[in-house]
Amino acid sequence: MTFPEAPMIPPPPHGPELSGPLLARFRLARGWSQAQLAARLCAAAGVATLSRHEVSRWERQVRVPGEFWLGWLAVVLEVPRERLSGAAAASRRTDAYPVPDGSRARRALLALAQRWLADPDGSLLLPGAEAARVSGPLLGDRPTPDDPAGWLAGLRRLDDLSSGADLTGLGASRLGRVARAVRLAGPSGRRRLLPVLAEAAQLAGWLAADAGDPAGGLTAYRLGLRAATAAGDRMLAGHVLGSASHLLAGVGDPSGALSLARAAYTGAGPGAPAGLRAVLLHRVALAAALDGRHATAGQALAAARRVADRHDPRREPPWLYWLDPTELAAMTGRTLTVLGRPLRAEPLLRAGCRPGQPRATAVYGGWLARAYLDLGEVEQACAVAGEALLAAVRSGSVRAAGHLAEVGRRLAAQRAEPAVRRHAALVTAARPYLPRRVTPPVVRGRRRRPASVVT
Repeated sequence: MTFPEAPMIPPPPHGPELSGPLLARFRLARGWSQAQLAARLCAAAGVATLSRHEVSRWERQVRVPGEFWLGWLAVVLEVPRERLSGAAAASRRTDAYPVPDGSRARRALLALAQRWLADPDGSLLLPGAEAARVSGPLLGDRPTPDDPAGWLAGLRRLDDLSSGADLTGLGASRLGRVARAVRLAGPSGRRRLLPVLAEAAQLAGWLAADAGDPAGGLTAYRLGLRAATAAGDRMLAGHVLGSASHLLAGVGDPSGALSLARAAYTGAGPGAPAGLRAVLLHRVALAAALDGRHATAGQALAAARRVADRHDPRREPPWLYWLDPTELAAMTGRTLTVLGRPLRAEPLLRAGCRPGQPRATAVYGGWLARAYLDLGEVEQACAVAGEALLAAVRSGSVRAAGHLAEVGRRLAAQRAEPAVRRHAALVTAARPYLPRRVTPPVVRGRRRRPASVVT
């Protein structure tokens, strides 16, 4: 599979092919609109009762084509009838989306991502209905801030210095206030607030993931995707899905991460700025590498390098302010480590461990320690892992601490080494100070996740 500058058509994910995404892929590969496909089907079948709205329902999996239209779809799209029939049968079964642990949050986001990919410009959010589902205790009676862009930017920069564990409650509270304002606003107010809602949901999801609450993060990302789509912002929708892909990659679901990353890159469209396309390609590369698809990962990395050469920060959206050549290099180093190329990865990851940014030092330091272990440099791995461990304490990032726990397990296999024993003693001393997963508060006898904004 190659990664051209135009949107790529993602191949089928692991698990059963579903009729909606399959039809969308073949239609887009031929450059047809939904109306054009409907017209061709009507001409072939000799009937005039099929509209583009029915094609949209098929692709969004609101409906599954019957045997009559499956036959004509096979003729018009030049696809084997058996393949379409198999996908239709899979779509009729419940829980058809490939989610390893059956998580409701993952299943819902994966399904929504496929719907969005089939119709990136469609409206997936009904603000009055969806925003009303935000949990009441988050909202209060306070109005939306007068300068939502200002407080969003401020909270993002706080996240550079602090952790999701410290900020997830604030992020969820801000998200709830914006959601309430969307629900109560008129048409013009909703148009103004929907992009703010999408950005607030993306940030709340990121903070929840960093605090060790992946389900809360995924449900926030789901709202973010709906809001960005309703706002007509495909770039922001792609960024939301790219963030969700990064979350799944970090919790051991590379297949789901790859599905979301591909949807993000394709749906964001060729008009997305170079920096965003590079980030989304890096999401594809990491997920593919973790999933054992090394050729795909290598192609995505090569495409990301080509795109990054044209990165101009002045043309990027404000929520991508953190992207620079050093960050892109560190992302490359992370994927190269997974691909078994630690020698190339080492200088890129070392540059990513920046002074004054403890979480970046903790995260990329963990990857750097893995690279040194792959090179057989156990003492270097222990030294870097120790620096990263202290950075994890300073940052308070549950995500970084969890990543370093995996490094510790690899080091434990070589406990005879003096450097490994010294590192184990450091871990024991630091353990009381390491960040722990945020436990959702209990409300009226049941747990509520601060970032879980959609049921």
